[in-house]
Amino acid sequence: MATVDRWLLPDGIEEVLPPEAERIETARRRALDLFHRWGYELVITPHVEFLDSLLINAGQDLDLRTFKVVDPLSGRLVGLRADITPQVARIDAHTLRREGPSRLCYVGSVLHVKPLALATSRSPIQLGAELYGDSSIGSDLEVIGLMLDVLELAEVPDVHMDLGHVGIYRGLARAAGLVGDEEQRLFDALQRKATDEVAGLTEHLPTALADMLRALVGLCGNRDVLDAANELLAGAPVDVREALATLIRIADELTARYPHLPLYFDLGELRGYNYHTGVVFAAFVPGVGQSIAQGGRYDDIGAGFGRARPATGFSTDLKALVTLGNAQLNVLPSGIWVPQAQHVDDSTLWRQIRQLRQNGERVVQALDGQELESALATGCDRQLIMQNGSWTVIPLAS
Repeated sequence: MATVDRWLLPDGIEEVLPPEAERIETARRRALDLFHRWGYELVITPHVEFLDSLLINAGQDLDLRTFKVVDPLSGRLVGLRADITPQVARIDAHTLRREGPSRLCYVGSVLHVKPLALATSRSPIQLGAELYGDSSIGSDLEVIGLMLDVLELAEVPDVHMDLGHVGIYRGLARAAGLVGDEEQRLFDALQRKATDEVAGLTEHLPTALADMLRALVGLCGNRDVLDAANELLAGAPVDVREALATLIRIADELTARYPHLPLYFDLGELRGYNYHTGVVFAAFVPGVGQSIAQGGRYDDIGAGFGRARPATGFSTDLKALVTLGNAQLNVLPSGIWVPQAQHVDDSTLWRQIRQLRQNGERVVQALDGQELESALATGCDRQLIMQNGSWTVIPLAS
């Protein structure tokens, strides 16, 4: 009979041990405090939901990342959450049903069938914030600013940001009458910057529209890209020019607020195209091949829950932030070592221990066989001793 290594975990699934778990928890508390200072309210979503709710308007990518099982009570398919954002949208649209802007935040583990990239976790801790009920660029700027504050809180170095707007391509594709597979093939070619393929897929279109779609391949780079886009897309439909104007306003405001933040623009990058409806953004750092935080506008997702609402938000992986950031999250060893009670009814010692803990102290009491030498291994730096007839805390000699 083959032996089974019962301690093994599935690939991409990991446990977090001390002291790393303490660092992650410290980062979580700091992030939630930051959200609170910005006016965002915490929601806690379930790990499992009915699949048709969990994947509403989510697109194929999220569907492929979601574990699916049959609920034995209802007989319906349920999914283990792979993204918390749709759940928060449900809460805003159906459960809270507030009028006007609503600011919600969350943090929790999610589970992916496949990792988003090689050597990444399939069980990240998703941290994020969503702003509902406002369609102005003020909401987009607020969410982007909050995301940057989270990265600053974690002291992630060398952050730069990518910005785009899915409405530019969507408007051009609509004007060209592209639908179904034809639009999807062009979309795929744009993501690969396949210039010749894009040219071939647009050769049957009116010249002006074909030229504008082909131009998207090269419209990537620094702020000058937006000026070039203004000229190349001057004859585009109104909704395309409005999308570009929105992107320019957001870019200029971000430059004014964060003059040292490098901005990169790519009008052919359509991250989350099937999900987002407006500006999209992502934060990157050198040496990491994927974004460390990302978000964008996804208006009207609440329609599937009975109430369409403007929406924008961002998310990040808390574990990745702790790994990449330089914030001092280590909890210094501190605690009071207490000898084992000599009598079961040693109430005086017990009351002293309770008082110390109520005062916020970490107190570790010796068990059978544990001597003073064990105190250092538990992180204690002081000890409680009987001195002159009373219990007294003194430094622990190393």
